[in-house]
Amino acid sequence: MPFKFEHQEIYDIILVKPEVFGDNRGFFLESYKRSDFISNGVSVDFNQDNHSKSVYGVLRGLHYQATPYAQAKLIRCLKGRIYDVVVDIRPNSTTFGKYIKIELSEENKYELFIPVGFAHGFITLSEEVEIFYKTAGEYAPQADRGIIWNDPDINIDWKIDFEPILSDKDQRHPRLSDINKDEIL
Repeated sequence: MPFKFEHQEIYDIILVKPEVFGDNRGFFLESYKRSDFISNGVSVDFNQDNHSKSVYGVLRGLHYQATPYAQAKLIRCLKGRIYDVVVDIRPNSTTFGKYIKIELSEENKYELFIPVGFAHGFITLSEEVEIFYKTAGEYAPQADRGIIWNDPDINIDWKIDFEPILSDKDQRHPRLSDINKDEIL
């Protein structure tokens, strides 16, 4: 199997480590193989691919979509390095409000599977970052939601000593305690 699937502290979050075949020409890896993902508990139908580019210091998130447009995601960093952060926002979860943080980079080539019911964001750690991610569920602007990146109740350790660069939208997100929990699966 060309992947190792590692469940994280929040069990439903899975770090995917693809097997990399490298030689003097470069490398090859499989980044997604439906049958392997299904046999390891990731049985979502991905139907949209997204690619973003950010400069150093950009923080994107924490984003999610309300039901019935909730999205599962498979995140991969193609260029540079990020801290990828995932927050459990499932109201009845024993890990509600808890988060995990994983470094994804072009060097480690790891991928992170995020099921529905989680908010997602990342901070860039290199001069340029390119992220590629698959989603199960298409983007629906009317369902676009978020949580403020520095919510003191979540207390995410972003491991930065500077003010991040945020979009106008990301500066206005509510705290976790203020989101409509009826919109979450």
